[in-house]
Amino acid sequence: MLWFTVWTVLVLATLAGAFLVGRRVWRSGVALAHELGRAGDVAAQLSQRAAELEDQARAAHVAQRPALGADAEELGARVEQLRAVRRVQRARRRERHRSTVADAATRWLG
Repeated sequence: MLWFTVWTVLVLATLAGAFLVGRRVWRSGVALAHELGRAGDVAAQLSQRAAELEDQARAAHVAQRPALGADAEELGARVEQLRAVRRVQRARRRERHRSTVADAATRWLG
């Protein structure tokens, strides 16, 4: 009679544990499906936004042709213009980097 009670308790405990594990797996699966659906929506939005930005970049792009035989002063002005744009971009990049480092330092070091 003792072994019958021991085995009954073991079987019931196993069934209860299996129920709890199964319930957790089910809830995790439902949550995963929900997040995958949300990720799909975000990916669609990202794809749409990337297409918009690509169209804007194509519209703003000015085709550069070879400048062989062009006026030297005109070419020099173009080089200075490109250098000025690079300086502005470099300054923006430097400022973004500094703000990122400051934010990280504040977050990590207090």
